[in-house]
Amino acid sequence: MDEAEIIRQIGELRQEHRDLDSAIDALAFAPASDQLQLARLKKRKLALKDQIAALEDQLIPDIIA
Repeated sequence: MDEAEIIRQIGELRQEHRDLDSAIDALAFAPASDQLQLARLKKRKLALKDQIAALEDQLIPDIIA
């Protein structure tokens, strides 16, 4: 995967992360919120964060100390 593809993928994952933020906020403040669905969304959001971090690590060159 080249650098441009990694950057594009990071952008898509960040957008999905923001969308999940909005969905979690909306569900959390709903009168009859589904706690299981809320937990699933939060878990997905954390997975996205990990994926973004892994892709960002690919962009940083290894520094040999």
